[in-house]
Amino acid sequence: MLLGKYYLVDVGYPIEYGYLGPYKDERYHFQEFRRRGQPTNREEQFNREHSSLHNIIERPFGVWKQRWRILQNMPAYPYKSQVQIVVASMALHNYIWRKSQEAFAFTEYDRNPNFIPDDILADVFPCSQSQGNQRSSRMNYVRDGITDSLMR
Repeated sequence: MLLGKYYLVDVGYPIEYGYLGPYKDERYHFQEFRRRGQPTNREEQFNREHSSLHNIIERPFGVWKQRWRILQNMPAYPYKSQVQIVVASMALHNYIWRKSQEAFAFTEYDRNPNFIPDDILADVFPCSQSQGNQRSSRMNYVRDGITDSLMR
């Protein structure tokens, strides 16, 4: 992993170096900030920015899943066939997006940069209790440094 590069992960991932997750027990999703107002502390500020990046990453997957409905409920094909369906649909999806003058689904998602379909919202998994304290504190330190820079 390159210095200063991290995987953006959901709250359920273990806090280990290289995995940048949101603060737990703080507001996270944009819908929560719309309902209850702006961030009230530095952790919520970080979580709002993290959620914004998460939405940008998830948006293409939402468009892809809407276009290729088979991906929403994959039939009981053999694993190898399922992989081929995913690869083929992604190749077609990318081709259409690059070549289409009227990429309606992408245009629709680009009108509202905060929009994500309901079926795309992140799943929250219980966090593993087997986290190393040294790695946890190092990644917490990195996250806190990023949070401090957001507050400046």
